[in-house]
Amino acid sequence: MKIIIPTFSFLSLLFTGTVFSSNETEEDLFDLSFEQLLDVNISLATKTDETRSSVPSSITVFNQQHISLLGVSNAYELMNFVPGFQSTRGDWVGAVPKEHTRGIYLDSGNVLVMINGQRLNEPSFGKASVYMPFIPIEMIERVEFIRGPGSALYGSNAFLGVMNVVTTDSRSQVSASIGEHGEVQAGLSFNKQIDDDLKLYSNLSFNRRDGENYEFGVKDPMEAYFLEFGAHWQDLHVSIRQNATQLDEFINLAGTSKGNHHHSENTAFNAKYEWLDEEDLWLTSSLDYIRHEIESRGLIASADGTGLVGDFFVGPAWSTKDITLKVDGSYIFSPELQVNFGLEYSEEEQFKAGVFTSYYDYERGDTIVANEFFLGEARVIDTHPPFKSLLASFDSYATYSQAKYKASEKLTMFVGARFDEVKGIDSKLSPRLAFIYDLNQHHTLKLQYGESFRTPVSNELYSNDDVTVGNTDLTSEYVKTTELVWHAQHDDWQIDVVLFNNDLKDFINLVPTDQAQTRYTFDNVFEATMQGLEINSNFNLSENTWFEAGFTQLFDEPINPSFKRFAAAALTHQLNSVQVSLNSIWRDDVFVESPDKTVSDDFKQSDYFLIGFTANWSIDESKSLILKAQNLLDKQYKVFDPRMPDGNVPSQSRKLLLQYRESF
Repeated sequence: MKIIIPTFSFLSLLFTGTVFSSNETEEDLFDLSFEQLLDVNISLATKTDETRSSVPSSITVFNQQHISLLGVSNAYELMNFVPGFQSTRGDWVGAVPKEHTRGIYLDSGNVLVMINGQRLNEPSFGKASVYMPFIPIEMIERVEFIRGPGSALYGSNAFLGVMNVVTTDSRSQVSASIGEHGEVQAGLSFNKQIDDDLKLYSNLSFNRRDGENYEFGVKDPMEAYFLEFGAHWQDLHVSIRQNATQLDEFINLAGTSKGNHHHSENTAFNAKYEWLDEEDLWLTSSLDYIRHEIESRGLIASADGTGLVGDFFVGPAWSTKDITLKVDGSYIFSPELQVNFGLEYSEEEQFKAGVFTSYYDYERGDTIVANEFFLGEARVIDTHPPFKSLLASFDSYATYSQAKYKASEKLTMFVGARFDEVKGIDSKLSPRLAFIYDLNQHHTLKLQYGESFRTPVSNELYSNDDVTVGNTDLTSEYVKTTELVWHAQHDDWQIDVVLFNNDLKDFINLVPTDQAQTRYTFDNVFEATMQGLEINSNFNLSENTWFEAGFTQLFDEPINPSFKRFAAAALTHQLNSVQVSLNSIWRDDVFVESPDKTVSDDFKQSDYFLIGFTANWSIDESKSLILKAQNLLDKQYKVFDPRMPDGNVPSQSRKLLLQYRESF
């Protein structure tokens, strides 16, 4: 397995030649105090700068130091430390990360994922992790989560949550790591202030893992790179980003084989210009372009015992692109009233819908599993007639407005809405309303209401294969969410308690097209109510020790079997030049009765703890040695995935990683 990293020779030489002359002193990556842990403002939920007590959404924010203390390697893994969220490995294409969000585990892109505000969810599968399953933490400045609806600001897919990854543009550091199962990592972030008007920055990351052996005879290797180059010139910010991820062997389309393959690649461009930045008026515009590519194949039928001359592999070879133009503004009418507004135009297109297969009849233009059509290997067929209907574009228009009004010294109100029209498919109005009441300087109550939606994607609308057929009459899924929040914060502790109620309407699910259930279509057939409790807390136990914990309790059964209760906690202690953090993830048991015990047994997984550990030794002001461990006790567990014949997806075992990091 090998990924070729593109060479940007001129830019690399330019940056390398300028940045190493920098004498800037970087804040130590692990120099995190209890006050810094709480001092994180967020604009994601409102596009205004808010604190934990004033933000009108349920939010969770991780800054760079906090992320490093948790010992994760992929941004999706942070979901396990967010109340209401979980991330597991499952089946689809390449066993990419799967989100469990407030009791919903339908694998249909109900969480909007962004990098620097640029959406990664795309129009073919709708799920960000299919095309970008690995987001390395080495180049991250912070990660912001909205727990709950976000469509009033961000449109489709901001359904049950939003995750925005913010990359660094002000850090200069190099890192290198080695770990178990052949894991290696290298990262480089640097910036250079050329003059008063021009600043250059870049982030580079490479990750590889040989993988561990599983009882079904395969491993789970991974290889990924991430490149980003950017510049700030006066009021213009431009960035270019490219990344690729390769996942082989492991579960793909419910099959396991050393011939399984998953390669995804993304190329993105962003330009943002700030037209006005006055005391009362702010106006900016941005242009985003992103291209997604995937080539993935999974074992459907083995040659052993079937009479085939070779194994039958098949999967998508798809490409999509998205270009978006946005205008955002804010006007302060008075100290009591601020209005944010924006316009957005987007054109999404699936421009390639090929097939990756080992059997193909070129004359009929289809995958025919017969020995005379064996290709001798798995090949990409760029033009596949049954997928022609997937070649579709989605033009959309949107406008939003939000007012923040301070009605009194104690009461602040937010009211706003966004209108989206996806041409030829659907239109949606997504309102939001929030009342924030400060009982006193330590306690705040919030009442929040919002509506969100998810537009059907091309796979649901136009698919045409041996398993599924699309439904062009689909309408958007939508959810109505009400939240009651108590926020308390003192000098040595803070806590958030959230009671939420989700009314889920027009959910899209698979339904059989015949009595034999040999083929399925998609339909808006599912409605449900989901209620639950989320708790997030931080405690300063001493000058050098603090504790954080989160807990989620769903009052209703999850949609598709998932975790009804789960929690996470971390204890951090500073001892001179060493900082140690111990964390734990707890998940409730899952039981799924088999529909046919002659085919498979019931799925049973008892509740379990996963222990993580991080130790950092600051050698001096710029150098550190870090030991990271995930699943430290090597817990063997499994998670449920409805696409697997037995529901069983095995977990990863212990991951130990030793890292050297130096700032310059």
